[in-house]
Amino acid sequence: MQRYGYGLALAVSLSLIFASTGKQNDSTLQLRPYSHTILNGSSNIWSEKDLEVKVTANDRHEAQLAHSSVIYGLAEVANASNVNAICHAQLKHVQRGILNKQPWAMKVLDASGAKSSGFIFGQNYWLGSREGCSSVQRPMGITLSKNYERIMHHGLITQQAPFDMDYRVVYLRHNSPWQVEIKLMSEQILHIGLCLPSACQSSEIQQLTSDYVAGSFKQNDIFELQPEVLYVKDLKLRDSFYDRLSFKLVIGFVLATCAFMLCAQQLSVAKQLPPEGHDDGVGLAPVESEIWRALHSMLQWRPLQSFVSCYDVVSNWRRIFATRESSPSQIPLLNGLRSVCAIWILIFHVVWFMYFTVHNKTELISYAEQIFFQYVSSAPLLVDVFFTISGFLQTYNFMRNVKQMEAVRQNGLMANAKLFGKLVFHRYLRLGPLYIIIIGSVDLVFAYIGDTSVYHIHERFDELCAQHWWRNLLFIQNLFDLQDMCVNWSWSVACDMQFFLLANAILFLYAKRPKWARLVALAGLLATISWSFSIGINSKFEFSFDTVYGTGTQIYISPFVRVLPYIVGSMAAWCFLERRLRCKLSDMQQRWLWHFCLLVFFICIYSTVKRDFGHLVTISLFVLGRVAFSLSVCWMIVGSATGRGVWWSRLLEARCFQHMNRLSYAIYLLNPMVIALIYGLTNSSTHADPLMLCVVSCGFTVIVYLTSIVFSMAFELPYSNLSSLLLSKPKTT
Repeated sequence: MQRYGYGLALAVSLSLIFASTGKQNDSTLQLRPYSHTILNGSSNIWSEKDLEVKVTANDRHEAQLAHSSVIYGLAEVANASNVNAICHAQLKHVQRGILNKQPWAMKVLDASGAKSSGFIFGQNYWLGSREGCSSVQRPMGITLSKNYERIMHHGLITQQAPFDMDYRVVYLRHNSPWQVEIKLMSEQILHIGLCLPSACQSSEIQQLTSDYVAGSFKQNDIFELQPEVLYVKDLKLRDSFYDRLSFKLVIGFVLATCAFMLCAQQLSVAKQLPPEGHDDGVGLAPVESEIWRALHSMLQWRPLQSFVSCYDVVSNWRRIFATRESSPSQIPLLNGLRSVCAIWILIFHVVWFMYFTVHNKTELISYAEQIFFQYVSSAPLLVDVFFTISGFLQTYNFMRNVKQMEAVRQNGLMANAKLFGKLVFHRYLRLGPLYIIIIGSVDLVFAYIGDTSVYHIHERFDELCAQHWWRNLLFIQNLFDLQDMCVNWSWSVACDMQFFLLANAILFLYAKRPKWARLVALAGLLATISWSFSIGINSKFEFSFDTVYGTGTQIYISPFVRVLPYIVGSMAAWCFLERRLRCKLSDMQQRWLWHFCLLVFFICIYSTVKRDFGHLVTISLFVLGRVAFSLSVCWMIVGSATGRGVWWSRLLEARCFQHMNRLSYAIYLLNPMVIALIYGLTNSSTHADPLMLCVVSCGFTVIVYLTSIVFSMAFELPYSNLSSLLLSKPKTT
């Protein structure tokens, strides 16, 4: 009887336990409790008996999760042979927690990526939530009042995982025929964000994912993805980042610049002190007084004073923001033309780098082909504006320098070679320092986002710059393949330097043999037109984005193709100075010619609205349109140089553009790096929307503008000042 009572009590107790468990979850698995020491990594031994599962309810949720959830699928395929014991135990604990609907495990499930809608038009970002995975490690920083009743599980805020969890991203290349393939870089890369135990190594996760996609994932894959696992990223910055040569060089360059700025400030203060106050360091501590005296005595050396003064922050700040009335010898329209085109290209880069983060790539490209957005999608044509201006100014300034022209005529070969080298040196001194610091910064930025960004970075400039930096220093990077280029948007800087060398050589020849120089220039114009036609026909060039990108090396960055507007600008300057095109126009005719040039300008911009012409028609439009485009720019320059204009040209001559023009070089070099960095630091994919694009573009414009002021003051203006100082230095015997 007593035994019967004990047995009855035991049965009642068990029924109460199972009943309470059933109230919490009607579809739950009863698993043997895991050892706390094993879950937290203090033991490497795990018993298979502890993994036995006893199904107590319907397994509908388990089957559904295995098909829809990647994190659950990885936990299901994990075993002692493909992961370490601690990782195995913790993955199974996650699996059990999900089925038991424990709050911490539900947060893990919710933070991990799963199949998303929109795949056909480019949704390859199954990123889940990086912040959601962080909330598994620590309570959410949110205060909720107890005055209100809530139906939520309060453990969603407070409950943490029993072991460390990390957010990882797995990258897979898919081969699905059910996604629009645009052929622009790495669009077929699936990004799957997963909240996984820290004990699991990246190599183990990669193997687990390979097993999963080959098993249950493949069986339920209606889109025929056929994924191939590429790699896994833990989003942590590697220690090798601080060992990079670019890191040391950039830090050294910045520290040296700051030291020169401090010396310039010290020199400025010393000039304002009375003579008797220079040597005693009144008001300073003994150590500071000694440092002050040593610095002051060192700055007494006149050449050092001149050099350090180039870094004067106050003087450079005033120079950047100074505006004044244009003199008759200046062409004020150039300020507005350069500034507007620099911002215009910046907006294009906002859209271009957004392409790698949007989950509706096809819609973004369709926007770019609409007539309303042609001003953005055709913005690369605006680089021809810079080439036209450079060609015009190079010839205009050289031919107006009567003393230099006469010196070239009188000099022998060696003397002209020295003068040519001097011109090249000062050109490099003005362009090189900012360019070099941008190369180092780009290397660091892409090394950083390559480690920490959730996105697959297709253009790894940190790897390319480590191999091919010397090409950029020699300004020859555009002579190589676009895919192997360090800082690939700098191709135009290399073209400009190469055209500068070519133009100077022809101008030196013009000073000696004018007829020969004219023949060389005309031959160059005909040669670049013929070359463009032959390359376009052979490559079957079209205005479609995939063809333009695919022919980037042969056409877009090729100096043999892009020299066309530079030659047109140079010829226009020669005709203007030599007065070869004399014609008297009435005021009305001049106004109509101004408006006609603006019409031609925008017709060329909008000529790509139809992108399916035959390749012969396309290349004809491309070449002849660029000639017409350059000629329209040349008329604007000539009209401004002669003091003529209309209402819209007066807007481009506004004094505020003098300030923006001084920053145009920094804006052009900096904007892709800043845009790529900000996009790379986001944790979720973006949606291409025209209204949001306008807002984002405005924000990026302000950020790049402020960044350009800092970089220009530190790394451009000081060396421009130094170049002017060297040119104005009197000759010594």
